[in-house]
Amino acid sequence: MNKKQRKMLIRILIAAALMILLSLLPIDGYLRFGLFMIPYLVIGYDILKKAWKGIRNRQVFDENFLMAVATLGAILLGDYSEGVAVMLFYQIGELFQSYAVGRSRRNISDLMDIRPDYANVETGGKLEKVDPDEVEIGSVIIVQPGEKVPIDGIIIEGKTALNTSALTGESLPRDASEGDEIISGCINMTGLIRVRTTKEFGESTVSKILELVENSSSRKSKSENFISKFARYYTPAVCYGALALAILPPLVRMGFMGLSPEWGDWIYRALTFLVISCPCALVISIPLSFFAGIGGASNAGVLVKGSNYLETLSQVKCVVFDKTGTMTQGVFEVSGVHHSSIDEAQLLEYAALAESASSHPISKSLQRAYGKSIDRTRVTDIEEISGNGVTATVDGKPVAAGNAKLMNRLGISYKECHHVGTVVHIAIDGAYAGHILISDLVKPTAKESIQSLKKAGVTKTVMLTGDSRPVAEQVASELGFDEVYSELLPADKVAKVEELLAEKSDKQKLAFVGDGINDAPVLSRADIGIAMGAMGSDAAIEAADVVLMDDDPLKVAKAIRISRKCLRIVYQNIYFAIGVKAICLVLGALGIANMWMAIFADVGVMILAVLNAIRALFVKKL
Repeated sequence: MNKKQRKMLIRILIAAALMILLSLLPIDGYLRFGLFMIPYLVIGYDILKKAWKGIRNRQVFDENFLMAVATLGAILLGDYSEGVAVMLFYQIGELFQSYAVGRSRRNISDLMDIRPDYANVETGGKLEKVDPDEVEIGSVIIVQPGEKVPIDGIIIEGKTALNTSALTGESLPRDASEGDEIISGCINMTGLIRVRTTKEFGESTVSKILELVENSSSRKSKSENFISKFARYYTPAVCYGALALAILPPLVRMGFMGLSPEWGDWIYRALTFLVISCPCALVISIPLSFFAGIGGASNAGVLVKGSNYLETLSQVKCVVFDKTGTMTQGVFEVSGVHHSSIDEAQLLEYAALAESASSHPISKSLQRAYGKSIDRTRVTDIEEISGNGVTATVDGKPVAAGNAKLMNRLGISYKECHHVGTVVHIAIDGAYAGHILISDLVKPTAKESIQSLKKAGVTKTVMLTGDSRPVAEQVASELGFDEVYSELLPADKVAKVEELLAEKSDKQKLAFVGDGINDAPVLSRADIGIAMGAMGSDAAIEAADVVLMDDDPLKVAKAIRISRKCLRIVYQNIYFAIGVKAICLVLGALGIANMWMAIFADVGVMILAVLNAIRALFVKKL
């Protein structure tokens, strides 16, 4: 509880004690009025001040005006205890709401407490703590055990285990050693590491995350905009309705029915009507629900850039995935050696040496599979033939490594591969020696992610890829996709998403999940764009509406479930608040509801709605 909240609690206790004491004393007349004004002003002076300020600024119709008119009216009618009690319970509700909102904000801040306070730079053999903003690209920083990684970079010395829970929501630590990329916001758990920075602090992962979360409240959902407009028209309407309730029935009774006007009774009904009508529950709980939903998603490693995107995400029925780097690891590995006329390890050695001068991912995968350092003195006469492969002389023998086009070009007959993947044919001394199969590894959770989406109510899953048709169809079949489209250029992907958008109904939304720079146009075109954040390109993250911090496709289904839970809570609060108020307004107008029921309709409903809203902060594990 902060200082302001503690002051309010003291005022509530003083006003409550004075009200109870005065209710027991046998006093009447002006003395009773004067004494009851003391607890009233103790608890309500700030509401009266805000109401007066609103009148002066020509912004009359708000909850402060409603409470001021209702409570002062009750006191002027002689209902001193009720007037003070209504203001007292209203302030209790405001205190609770302030505490609840503050608590949810603190929870989110704690969950996202990833901003580093300093970076360690070594100068003159000593560690100096500097502001992360002052560290330039290429600087070497030291991260000690227990410290946050302040800036993105590459480990150049040391090994450790990293706690990434604040970024990804995963509790298991990740091992990292020399040569590994490391992102800011992680906590170094075990060993001291030296990191060469690859980004400025303002461009690092931690800064982008904080910026996304901080700016998310500026993008309002349709539900929030509806409530804002509703309150703008609703409050003046109920004020005029209360005025009509206070004046018209007495005039009708007196002029047309010849009865006593009973002004006091109808004015009391009008004041009760005003207290009931206060729209606090809606105005407070709906934005709080979205705020809590975005916070809960952040804790689970899903960054949503605004409540409008959270609302759209809840309506997704079709999810389109890019393949490479999204459903697969984007890392090519040797998955088999076939038809080899020599020892398999020797065939890999010849292939790795022949490809040693190339930086192509296929060449790198062959070198990794070889697993030994490359002796470049053994290789001469390297020639790279674009779109075919390479030829070289290894240990004095001519070696060719490439695709079927290269074998045809050299007039060497080869064996077809019946497995799906990239095939590297090898010829040694002009004779076919076998081929090596290289495949892009499917992510461990890829298949489960498609199953989870279908359980979450997604009706169609689609995979788009630039890969060949056999590769695409095998991966799609293995993972359980409904549709697959292959051999697509970036522009083709946009066109295909356009087709899928045209096929669906207006109420159904389409999400696209991608990671590469060539996915940015498609991410922007989809109803909701979801980017892989940890390894995804900056362009993809900028274009996306939702960012998955650990590149796990399983988080797509989790994001959809979080959004649907949040929207359920929003609609529960809307229906509950409007329903209770509508019933109580009718009862108040008929004279059945008194001020105490009015207090429940206002403060009670607000407290229940706020408690319900906070549920959106908590996310169940998969």
